[in-house]
Amino acid sequence: MRRMLGELLIPLGIAYGAVLVLVFLFQSHLVFFPGTGREAVLNPQSYGMRFEAVEIRTADGETLAAWWVPAEGARGTVLFFHGNAGNISHRLDYLQMFHRLRYSTLIVDYRGYGKSTGSPSEEGTYLDAEAAWDYARHTRLALPQDIVIAGESLGGAVATWLAAKVNPRAVVLLSTFTSVPDLGAQVYWFLPVRLLSRIRYDNRENLKRISAPVFIAHSRDDDVVPYAHGKKLFEAANEPKAFLEMSGGHNDGFIFTRPEWVAALAAFLDSLPAKK
Repeated sequence: MRRMLGELLIPLGIAYGAVLVLVFLFQSHLVFFPGTGREAVLNPQSYGMRFEAVEIRTADGETLAAWWVPAEGARGTVLFFHGNAGNISHRLDYLQMFHRLRYSTLIVDYRGYGKSTGSPSEEGTYLDAEAAWDYARHTRLALPQDIVIAGESLGGAVATWLAAKVNPRAVVLLSTFTSVPDLGAQVYWFLPVRLLSRIRYDNRENLKRISAPVFIAHSRDDDVVPYAHGKKLFEAANEPKAFLEMSGGHNDGFIFTRPEWVAALAAFLDSLPAKK
């Protein structure tokens, strides 16, 4: 009996070890999905918005595809970072939302996404964020005190990292996780994710270093990033801060653009004191 059990456990152990090696080596494929919806489907003009397609050069030589969407009589600029799948053309509802709030928007595809060159990585997205910030500052002449850094899901992690380095007007996080190891440990509970993870995106630590006002929106029905992540991020954020509880799944058709939630975001942005 013991011999039979041993004969069974040995191949299972080998298979489990092989899975651990594969997860360690190829974990970027579990985080980044640049091949999902690679082609642009529409552009801001499809929604009646003027826009300019631009290219942004990063410090390490990659070229990022981006859109600059100006708003008439703009009250500020939103630097928007999207989630881990699709590209900027799949975020037109967000662009329209900020446009109606009279904010110009710069939205950028990370390296390897859409028409951007290169391959995605955690450090790479940080370089992309710095390049986007510099473009907004020096090419569009946006002042730091007028820039709102916003991100959805994975983009929220890019947003918190950047906001911890610069001093924006505010930070807006939509359906964002506490960290990749935290989320991975819940999804892949049968693996020692915290030991294997080379990708961190530690939003809780980033938030501790952010002095700008923070707005966090999360749904109780989120089927990808559990609601508890949003609440923990809110606890980690410094004052002033606001939390918006929503309903609907993680990918339920741009749930953030529903009128009552847009009103909550508008009220938050309107409440921000003027910076000098």
